[in-house]
Amino acid sequence: MTTNRALLLSVLLLAACSKEPASQQDLDSLDRELTGSAAGNTRDPALTAALHDQIMVDPALTQSANTNVVRPPSRPDPLSVPVDPARSGDGVRAADLKPVPAAGKDCPACRKADGALTLGELAARQSGDGGCAQRVTYSAAWANRLPADVPLYPDARVREAAGNDACGLRVVSFTSAAPVGRILDWYNARVSRAGYSAEHQASGAQHILGGTRGDAAYIVYATASPGGGSDIDLLVR
Repeated sequence: MTTNRALLLSVLLLAACSKEPASQQDLDSLDRELTGSAAGNTRDPALTAALHDQIMVDPALTQSANTNVVRPPSRPDPLSVPVDPARSGDGVRAADLKPVPAAGKDCPACRKADGALTLGELAARQSGDGGCAQRVTYSAAWANRLPADVPLYPDARVREAAGNDACGLRVVSFTSAAPVGRILDWYNARVSRAGYSAEHQASGAQHILGGTRGDAAYIVYATASPGGGSDIDLLVR
């Protein structure tokens, strides 16, 4: 009796080991059904053919799925504007410039301007008319009331402005990204065309361009800014 039970238990254990889990059998059966490997499977020929056919790839679209690729445009941008090689970032052309005369060995105008704390004081020292200069009013609007012959430099960023209509005085302080030499050449071209004289003086980093036309006069004080560009004081009367 004991021998028969042992034999029966051995047979049951051997059968259990040889049987695959039900879940694995289901997956294998489904796989054979889909791929058509099971004998006599003609349930869905279209599906079987689709699974066995070679994948078709469109060469023209092989790069379109990569969102990290930067591709150049296939044609020029219709809204783009060609860069004018003759024009700089400040809008000044070579034809707008005229080299200033060589600086004189002495600079009395530099000494007059040295230490001036306000635009009114700067004007009083240069013009010799303290009454007119001391009665100036301060407003950025004066920068828009400069004479057409001696205007602001094209990329000027106005810091302060003052003026007095009673004596026709305008004083403007501004900065520019252009170097000192370029600004002086631009003003020299403007005043020369307008009939003004032009004298260039310099002392160290400070340059002064000034001149007259009858009773009218102008002075441009230009100094290189430590951070690049130029600091300008413009006086017109």
